[in-house]
Amino acid sequence: MRDALAKSALLFFGIALWSKGLSLYAYYLLTLAWILDGGLGRYRETIKEPFILAMLILCVIVALGIFWSDHPKLGVKVWKKYSALLIFIPYLSLLDKGRLPWAMSGLFIGYFGILLAGVYQWRAVGSQGIRALDITYVDFSATLGIGVILALYLAGKRDNKKARALLWVLAASLLFIQFNQNARGLLLSTLVSSGLLVFLLHKKRIRTLLAITASLIVAIAVFAYSSASFQQRLAQAQSDIELSTQGRYDTSLGYRLAIWDIGLYGIAERPLFGHGTGAAAPYFDKTVETYKDGRYKDLPRFLRTYHYHNDWIEIGMHVGMLGLLAYAFLLWSWFQTLKIYKLPILGAAFMCFILLFGMTDVLVILRQNLYLLLAITAVAISWQRAHRADHSTKKEFLRKFDEQ
Repeated sequence: MRDALAKSALLFFGIALWSKGLSLYAYYLLTLAWILDGGLGRYRETIKEPFILAMLILCVIVALGIFWSDHPKLGVKVWKKYSALLIFIPYLSLLDKGRLPWAMSGLFIGYFGILLAGVYQWRAVGSQGIRALDITYVDFSATLGIGVILALYLAGKRDNKKARALLWVLAASLLFIQFNQNARGLLLSTLVSSGLLVFLLHKKRIRTLLAITASLIVAIAVFAYSSASFQQRLAQAQSDIELSTQGRYDTSLGYRLAIWDIGLYGIAERPLFGHGTGAAAPYFDKTVETYKDGRYKDLPRFLRTYHYHNDWIEIGMHVGMLGLLAYAFLLWSWFQTLKIYKLPILGAAFMCFILLFGMTDVLVILRQNLYLLLAITAVAISWQRAHRADHSTKKEFLRKFDEQ
């Protein structure tokens, strides 16, 4: 019974994580399955993972920030966003060799279901994102970027030529769709992370590296030339830069420059502990009227401020240097955990992607993609554990056979 519940919870989570309503039920079901599976009794073993320890530290610091915030109700909402990281604990703890196929099936069904819905929205409806699930073009672009990185990694690790070619086609298709989304920062994050991934995978084989690099450059040039959306956003970026130099900040780029400016000023005011969890957005609304003689005072009419469009400024505004160090430790531990399980290249590519898109967006705001990254990490770790166990069993069998 417990095993069936665990398998069902893992399958359901992979599918439901894309729906804000269903993901909440999936979260509770996963936690219940974990408790019934004896997860609480394995807590000492669980916190030995560097990544889990780091996310616990970050969540505790963000929670403590509520106590010195002038907006505790908002602080609780912010903490809930960061506490989404904790779903990694029951998800990873439930995984074993027998349950891996269920988790992978859920992720596969969910991902390609969302992919088909997004393509339909783009091609048939003529809009971006997935309106029915309240997935914005930024969310969908991040989903595509994660898929590109994972497909390229798997292609680089496959010896079978047909499988490798299929994964390359998948990566190219996802990248083409991403070129037709409006999220410029995420597209750039995908391209740089993919370049790093290809280099790390093939750096010892120069000919292969050059051939793949040339293919990527050609594909990027073709996609950029054929994408009206990409050319439109490029022209808009140039226009935004010109308007910003003229003192106009009511543009996508101008708004980000302004909010980063105020955010850095706010961090400098309270560098150690920040303004308290939940106080970041209200600080902007209060300061924008007078900061630099009201240079940005019209921005609240242009766009309501929910966050600072930057991972580091966001966490720094809430809990200062304490939070910045905790977040840096989280990313470092994430990479170290993947490295421990002999996945350093995938870890480097994912961290590069998170760092780059974290310059223009906030990871915990894109909750579906946070869940996706956590689930992929957990599945990769569990896969490596199962592989190690099989390898150890085989070695023990051969040793006993030789002794006889």
